[in-house]
This record gives sequence, C-alpha cells and structure tokens, in this order.
Amino acid sequence: MNTQEWVKQVIKQEEIDKYLVNGEDFINEDLIWDVINKNQEPTKEQIQKILEKSLRIERLEPDEVAALMAVKDEELWKEMRKAALEVKKKVYDNRIVFFAPLYCSSYCVNSCKYCGFRCENKDEKRILLEMNQVKQETEAVIDEGHKRMIVVFGEHNKSDVDYMAECIQNIYSVKTPAKNGKGFNSIRRVNVNAAPLSIGNLKKLWRAGIGTYQVFQETYDKKIYEEVHPKETIKGNYRWRLYALHRAMEAGIDDVAIGALFGLADWRFDVMGLIYHTIDLEKHFGIGPHTISFPRLQPAPGSYISEHSKYLVDDENFKKIVTVLRLAVPYTGLIVTAREDKDIKREVLSYGCTQTDASTKIGVGAYTEAKKQEDNEDAVQFMLGDQRSLDEVIAELIDDGYITSFCTAGYRCGRTGDKIMGLLKTGLEGKFCKLNAILTFREYLNDYASEETRRKGEILIEKEMKEIEESDFFKDKKLINTFKLYYDKIKNGERDLYI
Repeated sequence: MNTQEWVKQVIKQEEIDKYLVNGEDFINEDLIWDVINKNQEPTKEQIQKILEKSLRIERLEPDEVAALMAVKDEELWKEMRKAALEVKKKVYDNRIVFFAPLYCSSYCVNSCKYCGFRCENKDEKRILLEMNQVKQETEAVIDEGHKRMIVVFGEHNKSDVDYMAECIQNIYSVKTPAKNGKGFNSIRRVNVNAAPLSIGNLKKLWRAGIGTYQVFQETYDKKIYEEVHPKETIKGNYRWRLYALHRAMEAGIDDVAIGALFGLADWRFDVMGLIYHTIDLEKHFGIGPHTISFPRLQPAPGSYISEHSKYLVDDENFKKIVTVLRLAVPYTGLIVTAREDKDIKREVLSYGCTQTDASTKIGVGAYTEAKKQEDNEDAVQFMLGDQRSLDEVIAELIDDGYITSFCTAGYRCGRTGDKIMGLLKTGLEGKFCKLNAILTFREYLNDYASEETRRKGEILIEKEMKEIEESDFFKDKKLINTFKLYYDKIKNGERDLYI
C-alpha cells in the first residue's frame, strides 16, 4: 500500500460517531468562554473554598478552574502554589519520576505549521530507525541510567502500528551492563507518543506491552486547530484526534495521557479544554488521564508560527498553568519536559509536577551519535531548553529534597487504570511509590551516579529511611522489614526488586 492509499484508510468515522452526543463533541466553545467570562471576579473566600476541595483530592469543576485562572492578587497566587505543592505531596509524596524520549521516525504525512517534521519542510532530514538502531539508541539511553522511555513517531505508513509494536518489543529486549555496578539494566516501561489510531490498531499496541498512550490535542480551539492543521491531512480531522484516548481505553489501554501545546491559542481556553477532556474520559470510562502535559511552543526549524504566534505563553502564565492544573486534577500526574529551560523547570517542579525527562535528545538517532541539537538542527522536531545530563538534574533535585524515581512497580503489580486512580485519590499509592522510588534511586546511585551525586543521594536516603521507620502506616502494614531487606539486596548488587 502506497502512502496516499494508506492515508485514506486511517480514519474510521464510526469510531468518532460512537462517542458524540446528538452529533456534538465535548468541546463547546461558547460554553467554555461563558464559563471563563462569568468567573472573572472571584473572591478570596471563594478561592480558599476551592483550594480546600482540591486538598481533599477532588477534581474541580469548570467554574472552579476558571475562577482560579482569574485570580489577580499575587499573594493569593502564592497561597495557591503552596496548596498545589501540598496536594502533590499528599498524592505523590516528594518523588520525581524520570523518563527519556526516543524518537524513532521523522517521516510524517501531516503539515502542522509549528512542527519541524511537517511533510513540506524540505530542510528536514528524514530518518526511520532500523531495529538494530532502535536497540543501539536504547542502550545509549540505559547507559545514562534511565529505566522508563517514551517512544515518539511521526504519522506515516513507514512508521505504522506494526513498526511501533516492533520497536516496543525490541526496546524491552535490550539488556546492557550497568556502568558502575553489577549485573544488567533495561527499560522496564515503554510509553508511546504517536498519532491517533483505530481501536484495532490500539489493541496491537496493547498486546505489544505499551505502557501509557499519549496523544496531545495541541489546541482545543477549533478555529485555530483548523488554521494550523490543514484539512486535507489526517491531523486536520479534529474529532479523530479528540477521541483518540477514548478509543485507547476501549482497546484495553487503561493509562492514557492528554496535553495541549500552549502558545497556539489562548492558554485559558486550552486549560479548560484539558479539564473537559478529563471530565469526558471519566464520564465514559470512570477514570481520567494518567498524566497531563503542558508543553510550550518552542522554535522549530522552518516554522514561522513557532516563534511568532500571538499566543506565546510567558513564564508567569506558564507557572499559572501548572498551578491551576495541579489543583484542578489533583490525582493526575503532571509532566514538565526539557522543552523548558532549567530554571523554570526547577521552579514548577517545586509546586506540582511529578515527572520530567533529562539527558534528552530529540533528533532521530541522536543518542547513539551523542549529538547536541545545535549539531543536528535538520533532524529535530523543535528546540530544547534544557540539555543537561540525567546526573546533573538528579543532583539538583537532591539539593531541593526530592527523591528521584525510576519505579515501574505499580504497572507490573496491576496498579493501573481505575485501580491506581483509587489508590492515588486516597494517598495510598504515594506510600508504595515512596518505597519503590528509594529502591530505584539506590540502583541509580550504585550503577550510574557520579561520586558527588552518590554522596548527596545517600544522605537524602538516610533522611527518607528515618521517615519511613517512624511512619505509622508502614509499621501497621508491616512493610518496613521487607523494604529494608530489598534495600540491602539492591545495595549489594541485586536489581529490580519492588513492593
């Protein structure tokens, strides 16, 4: 099948229509603007009641989210950020989960005006990794210390679902000797960032062992969506993308991830779009997204709009986005990426984010060649703000009192979908995650950390161990002895033990 024939058969209209209500989707633009506009003057008392609700780990309603976004008093924003951090600690404790992206293909049939991979960009060097190259890239990622990966694909018949599934299987097959320690390490969870797929094709990814399936709507503003995604392309179909994660849930993938590319449209509208997306997933499936992402538009090779959009989000509004989303969906993970520069990334990690990447390379094949983006501008999708190594970022987080986690225990113990959401809402998952975070952090300190990072990390672990020993929860559940046993085994060379 050639590319044109492949494009024609991708979209299954019946897999859109089944989710519509009276022919309408869940993004009602007039309603969203009405909600935003009528909540422009919230009182301090109203905001404090909303914060109390969030601290009870309850999802906020659209009117409450709009009220938070409308706050103008800087002192009240400080109170909101403080509450956001408290919410994060209640649900996730003081851990930050790390992952690395792996770009497998830069071929794409779409023409997104903000993206370096768009099909008419003649300056883009098109690459499709062979499976031996996928393995080589995976080895390079593992050699940094990573154990979680998100694989990224352009939308093209060269990188169709069978190629994706083969990539996943090959990534899981790689085992490589630890740099400083004993034994072998591997990628333990492979998430996927890819184009919307049909239910049948999503089942193929599920059988291949996919972790989380991530599709960003880019913008929920339908007019702007149409302007930046030409109609004749697959991505030009707004609703095919809007219901991508509904189809994934139906296919059996119970951890899905939503996001918007902030800077394409008014940031307040896209925050509201993310909330309505969450609500609709909960309505259909009983659970919302596993994570929410909020990348900002960054310069992309050959893209005018990526640097000149009238909706570009400055740092102050970006911090508001993170704060509001943390409070709005308190039990969902928030991802801040290496798109952001190190200072703003460090700040938003301190009041709400739960996951980030490091040692990131977004050129196809860039890990093996150890290329920086400045040397690889013809093979990247956009430009990064933070190119520091994993060890450098971890060392900084240690200074800020955060435990680095590479934990994948919950997924392999069946704590996914509605199960993990229930545990997150009650704070129980955070307890298990604290233990497993320390175990994986110990692995990293043994196998990959610099001497200085190892020294600082061990001091932090001592503090965390003392908290665990004094915790009534861990005493009551009789988890302390098992945890200490596993910790000692990992310290002495065993790997991949979890609770």
